[in-house]
Amino acid sequence: MSAVRSKICGITRIEDALAAVEAGADAIGFVFYAKSPRAVTFQQARAIIKALPPFVTTVGLFVNASRCELGEILDAVPLDLLQFHGDEPAEDCEGWNRPYIKALRVKAGDDIRAACDAFPGASGILLDAYVEGVPGGTGEAFDWSLIPQGLSKPLILAGGLNPDNVAAAIARVRPYAVDVSGGVEASKGIKDHAKIQAFIKAIRDVTAG
Repeated sequence: MSAVRSKICGITRIEDALAAVEAGADAIGFVFYAKSPRAVTFQQARAIIKALPPFVTTVGLFVNASRCELGEILDAVPLDLLQFHGDEPAEDCEGWNRPYIKALRVKAGDDIRAACDAFPGASGILLDAYVEGVPGGTGEAFDWSLIPQGLSKPLILAGGLNPDNVAAAIARVRPYAVDVSGGVEASKGIKDHAKIQAFIKAIRDVTAG
């Protein structure tokens, strides 16, 4: 099986970011959404990014941010990739001189293929669980059988993943990457370093098999 990339999202502390990198994570995610318990200021994110070694992708997560707010953050924080996790149309995701991924919240009856095709400029599509009124980070999984084969973009799987189920998720879905936040936490916004290590190890074990 091909290598599966990993992103540890909801990072709020330098020590957690470095633990994720040490474990082998490919990307670190920062939540710029004030209502999230994992939200960071641009000062926090900038300090964490400054502490990172090279070749780690830094991702900023936004939920229906205004162009003014987004512009201010991008001027202050050297993010590599943008993740749009709200109801943003394609035109609001583009024009920032950075690649982006679009998150879609999955529920029964959705036309995932059509939703994916609505973002032709995206570098990838992230599929997360649909929970009414909550844009992400719910810790809930969704029915992976709803995911159609042969999507037009690389698939990033999120939603309720943890060290115990990520191998099964990869074997079933065969995504390009997996994204975890709550599944490797000690408390909201605080990562459990042993869980991060177990999560990355589970990915490597299943893809090596």
